[in-house]
Amino acid sequence: MAEVNHAFVYDITLVLGSSALAGLIVHRLRQPVLLGYLIAGLVIGPFGLGQITQIEEIKSLAEIGVAFLLFALGVEFSLAELKRVKDIAIKGSLLQISLTIALVALFTTLLGWVQSPIEGIFMGAVLSLSSTAVVLKTLTERGEVNTIHGQVMLAILIAQDLALGLMLAVLPALNNPDNLLPALITAIIKAVLFFASAIAAGYWIIPRLMTTVAKTENSELFLLTVIALCLGIALITANLGLSIEMGAFVAGLTIAEIDYADQALAKMIPLRDTFASLFFASIGMLINPDTLWQNSGVIIGLVALVMIGKATIIFPIIWQFGYSFKTAMISSLGLNQIGEFSFVLAVLGEKLAFINQEQYDLLIGTTAITLVLTPLGMKLSPEIANKLANISIIANFLQKSQGNRGISVPQTIRDHIVVAGYGRVGRVLVKVLRDRNYKVLVIENSEAAIRGLRKENIPYIFGDADSELVLEKAYLEKAKAIAIALPDPSSTRILLKSARDINPHIDIVARSHSDREIDLLTKLGAAEVVQPEFEAALEMGRQILSTLGEDNQEIASAVQEIRTDRYLSVRDISNKTKNQQY
Repeated sequence: MAEVNHAFVYDITLVLGSSALAGLIVHRLRQPVLLGYLIAGLVIGPFGLGQITQIEEIKSLAEIGVAFLLFALGVEFSLAELKRVKDIAIKGSLLQISLTIALVALFTTLLGWVQSPIEGIFMGAVLSLSSTAVVLKTLTERGEVNTIHGQVMLAILIAQDLALGLMLAVLPALNNPDNLLPALITAIIKAVLFFASAIAAGYWIIPRLMTTVAKTENSELFLLTVIALCLGIALITANLGLSIEMGAFVAGLTIAEIDYADQALAKMIPLRDTFASLFFASIGMLINPDTLWQNSGVIIGLVALVMIGKATIIFPIIWQFGYSFKTAMISSLGLNQIGEFSFVLAVLGEKLAFINQEQYDLLIGTTAITLVLTPLGMKLSPEIANKLANISIIANFLQKSQGNRGISVPQTIRDHIVVAGYGRVGRVLVKVLRDRNYKVLVIENSEAAIRGLRKENIPYIFGDADSELVLEKAYLEKAKAIAIALPDPSSTRILLKSARDINPHIDIVARSHSDREIDLLTKLGAAEVVQPEFEAALEMGRQILSTLGEDNQEIASAVQEIRTDRYLSVRDISNKTKNQQY
């Protein structure tokens, strides 16, 4: 028994160590660290150097990593933000899954790739799922979780995770069509009962439990309670035939609105990142280089077919739900992989004889490659979307299709302030300006936000603020200033440069998302760059000094001095703090 335990400890140490090394290398190469985790799993796994002996135990821990990922997402996920994308989450996801299953079943049957329509339906179910873990990790690394395309992608992914539970309940019944309807009804009843119980627990039980534990002021007890809550609810959903991931996400939602949500998230982040690395490494272990090499032509074709095909299905759905061309393009290119939970369906399909061993190996290889390509695709997607939007045929189509819905700007407007982005920051900024009788023009790519602007009779342009087509309609040459409050760093940079090209004399105030962007945005032409974290710290410092009786004029002078040098003095402190943390 001792030898087995030592072997398991060796495997864990090897996986974490190799993941850290590979992650460091790819980070130096400016690639997402999860790519390093996948490579590490491939190298040390059974098809690589064969150093891992306790693969099943690693996979079990990897499931915990996925549960923690979804739990943290649930804690961070804003129900108010979810309302902005509720239509695409419910109707759009159902349409995407249904279309994918139907088209895959049709084409695979007609082309003779499967022996029966039932096998085609199974393949469609496998291909309909995208990767919550990979997309979420990539969005987090790029700081795009709260962007509109990030919210759209996460809404669809969460709905897909819920659908996984139904698929696991329904697919076995395909071998016996008489049981299909009862299996579907049973799965729906289980899901409804679970969500009703979760809502009740989140309202009456969990807040009281967390308050009682927090009053002990014991961080260990608090952490253990949070872990038990996350994994306990996840196991309940697993026993109900729903996905572990959905249970973990709902567990996060149940504490998202209580006072101790931020504390719970802070405790979970180190565990989440550690176990998540195990998950991605475990996926790498499934990749068989020999199978990939021997079937390289087939797999390359399948990868291209899957990624192009899924993007082609997803793009028009998002576009038809009122989102901008760029949002639809980025989202479709971010969701065009096969999800890691398709492995679960693949194993089930092999047991039910829906696929044979050769098809299983090809499916695993294709899935693994699409997961590896996802971070790169998400990195390139904004540039791809911008280039496509500038093609004359597409640009003309976008201009015509946008119609009256897309613009509400008086042709006589001048001396106005353009506000790019109508999220939490943009809304406050617009209110401050309008309260002082400034004319405001908002550029926003969320249909839900546009509806609010219509109700308040605020001039708006529907579209991506970094699009040249959109900026042409904003009368920047007549504007006084532009405030960039976009949640996406790359869009902020593109917009800033384009605005400066259109009107070299316009005043530009931009929101910085990190320390490194401050100088870059200044060089690109921003008159002022605002870093929210530093501004919060300065305001707290001002309040404290005022409370201590310091002269208000001297306080204002000290704060202004820090702002004038673009936070340079506090940036040094911030960087030192980060270095100490790592």
